[in-house]
Amino acid sequence: MPKRNRYSKLFRLDGKVALVTGASKGIGEAMARALAEYGARVVLCSRKQEAVEAVASAYKADGLEATGIAANMGHIEDIQTLLDNTIETYGGLDIIINNAAANPVFGPLQNTEERAFDKIIDVNLKGPFELCKKAYPILRQRGGGSIIHISSIGGLKPEAGIGIYSVSKAAIINMTKAMAQDWGVDHIRVNAICPGLIKTRFSEALWNDPDSYDRFKKTIPLGRIGEPGDIAGLAVYLASPASAYSSGGIYMVDGGYSAN
Repeated sequence: MPKRNRYSKLFRLDGKVALVTGASKGIGEAMARALAEYGARVVLCSRKQEAVEAVASAYKADGLEATGIAANMGHIEDIQTLLDNTIETYGGLDIIINNAAANPVFGPLQNTEERAFDKIIDVNLKGPFELCKKAYPILRQRGGGSIIHISSIGGLKPEAGIGIYSVSKAAIINMTKAMAQDWGVDHIRVNAICPGLIKTRFSEALWNDPDSYDRFKKTIPLGRIGEPGDIAGLAVYLASPASAYSSGGIYMVDGGYSAN
């Protein structure tokens, strides 16, 4: 006879340690809370210590396990310190969500200054690569793990006004596939989530104006822009045993926008 409740724990993350960058607000905070609610011990990472400590305190007040560790993903020297502090705090690492991102410019490509270009690439691409590369032996020693990169629908098709940001997110998609190919033998799964327009401070310029908001809604089959929590469920799936055979996947969460 079939075993009762054989799938009841597929999404549980008890005993797992998760590191989420860009976790002080928006999509990162929503994903981190979801992982914590499913049993993970979560390291919340953002640039400001007071910001991640405030979020960690809120989680602890709700009976969740979390700690805040500040790091700038554009500073390579911060990444090793982040990993060292994570291991010191929780003794290991099983799940990485690369969510931190930067986009200091809006406008045509020819107006992008070198400093802005470097910041976008450093934070959105080089930082996640270095974090994963440095974490690779830790995940391998643990018998595997899950890496989730947050890309964007702009990585599939360049978005007007944020060309270099879109370029960085396209590179994240191919990096996801390359890591999935190389590290699958070590039982490390690597996937990417491509959010559409989500109501966060990061994208406020795109949805805060009523005319822009109405225009965007008309392009989305579900008739609304997304909320940070709309990404959380997929993050739990990709982090959990439920996705044990999912690697190298690129998942759109955009209300059907990509179907147009």
